[in-house]
Amino acid sequence: MSVGITMSSHHKTAAAANPQMLSIARKQRLQDFFFHRVTQVFSLLVLIALMGIIVSLFINAWPVFQKFGARFIWYVEWDIINEEFGAAIAIVGTLASASIALLIAVPLAFGIALFLTETCPTWLRRPLGTAIELLAAVPSIIYGMFGLFVFAPLFADHFQVPVQNMLGGMPLIGFLFGGSTNGFGILAAGVVLAFMVLPFVAAVMRDVFEIVPPILRESAYGLGCTTWEVVRRVVLPYTQKGVIGGVMLGLGRALGETMAVTFVIGNANRMPTSLFSPGTSIASTLANEFGEAADFHISALFALGFLLFVITFVVLALAKWMIMRAEKAKGL
Repeated sequence: MSVGITMSSHHKTAAAANPQMLSIARKQRLQDFFFHRVTQVFSLLVLIALMGIIVSLFINAWPVFQKFGARFIWYVEWDIINEEFGAAIAIVGTLASASIALLIAVPLAFGIALFLTETCPTWLRRPLGTAIELLAAVPSIIYGMFGLFVFAPLFADHFQVPVQNMLGGMPLIGFLFGGSTNGFGILAAGVVLAFMVLPFVAAVMRDVFEIVPPILRESAYGLGCTTWEVVRRVVLPYTQKGVIGGVMLGLGRALGETMAVTFVIGNANRMPTSLFSPGTSIASTLANEFGEAADFHISALFALGFLLFVITFVVLALAKWMIMRAEKAKGL
């Protein structure tokens, strides 16, 4: 009898609690629904903005593509008076300066990140890391002013002149160091871009190196591995995606940089014939000419902007393909 009374009271309690539990579950489902929809809207806003940029660039650039077609990409002429436009000079300057920047910045950033995470004394780690983050926050116009007033004269006197005297007459490579030694040109732009890219890449690499579980490092050291072996066999495989992402972030910054390049690249609409030759980039051409452009000239500048967008997209797609290929090779 007492057992029956106990079971009956238990059912009554459950029945009384059940509506409250249902109410809580319904409220949670409603919260999840709204959270899902709000985040979905945020994501779609990014896609809509991206598509809007692509469409607006293409619409404004269409007169140029309609007149020149694919020839616009490799056409060298940039004649505003006669409305003959080609993107080859700006594309070459953009790719050359960005490539030089990465060749200089990536090894340095890799060494800085490894030093900060593997061998740096504790008392030095924080101030050095803060200094790198401060460098990443410096506006590009400051780098441009530094390049124009400080770096260019030093670069001309202490690098261009001695290197041209020493290597300018050599066969096969001498042509790379010809031209004027005034501190400006493709190589100078690449070096200034390296100053800008370096803190970004180093900060990203440092952060991804720090997420490696300590037990992996300790296990490798326990097996007798040297620091370089730990980095090569443990740290780099674990952080491969982040390292490639940091390099691509730096490349994106280098491809689209405007003011710093405009100050030191020389802004000459002719194909560079050496590393010291003045040139131009897509971003610097846009910065220099948009203010005075009109009609068909504006369409040509929009076409350059569209090509810069395409180049950046291709670079990011190649980076994604490299990551997927590496994961497939490891059987992930």
